[in-house]
Amino acid sequence: MSELKLFRLDADGRDVELRGSTMALEVELQRRIEASMEAMLGIRFLASEYPTGPWHRGRIDSLGLDENGTPALIEYKKGADNGVLSQAVSYLSWLDSARYEFEALVKEKLGSEAAESIDWRNPRMVCIAASFSHHDQVAVRRLHERVDLVRYRVFDGGLLSLLLIESASGSPSPAPARQQSRQRELAAGADGSVQAPSGTAPTRLQNLYAELDEALTAWGEVEVAQLRHYIAYRRMVNVASVTFRPRHGAILVYLKIDPDTVELEEGFSRDMRGIGHLGTGDLEVRIASAADLEKAGPLIRRAFEAA
Repeated sequence: MSELKLFRLDADGRDVELRGSTMALEVELQRRIEASMEAMLGIRFLASEYPTGPWHRGRIDSLGLDENGTPALIEYKKGADNGVLSQAVSYLSWLDSARYEFEALVKEKLGSEAAESIDWRNPRMVCIAASFSHHDQVAVRRLHERVDLVRYRVFDGGLLSLLLIESASGSPSPAPARQQSRQRELAAGADGSVQAPSGTAPTRLQNLYAELDEALTAWGEVEVAQLRHYIAYRRMVNVASVTFRPRHGAILVYLKIDPDTVELEEGFSRDMRGIGHLGTGDLEVRIASAADLEKAGPLIRRAFEAA
């Protein structure tokens, strides 16, 4: 199991390990994460204690929509996991039968555009607890659902740590028929961008992407998600998003880096705040050659070290 250790420098200049503990009440953990859910998990908050009806007989602790437009259900346990995986499967089953209800909630909270862009292929379940057993982690790998196991700890001074200890990517299912025509229209993009190397991308660009992929996955446990309009490289949240511009002979990488901390270079890096684009991240890096990829290396490293 992954283990996170935190240390504080004491008055004598020595590092002293901080001993983590658990929340006194489960609702304290829930309320704290709900208040900063987008920053912590990359999920936009929709509802708390959402009822699933008489058949599923429960209430989903938190309901949200993640940064990739994927429905997300979050369950909390202040101590060790106790049945949270069975709840996850049950609630994901509920979601299959409540798509119109979920879309109406997204429209109410986030607007029509967000509701029309929901990606139903692989809903996400996030289980947050003080600990998970070895059997929990093995079980997640056997599931066909997308499930993240996240361990939390609280420390003196108001510190809260979240550690992704196991993640199952799930088996994406086809999008609803009523969304497929819209997806086909958007797949290529008005500017000729595509979400992944294909016959429309020249061999040179595909080879360049293979090297870029190596650079983006060299930082430990990195999940690569092939989404409708871009490829997401994520840990707890997206760290980088990749789109292709075959007509311009380039690959665009969007990194979660504050553009104000970077010396921008025309034709290579750009501040995307306030500019609509595919993927997530405020810094755009344009890669059209091996030299560009080498120059992007320090920025990629910086994004993943901060994740």
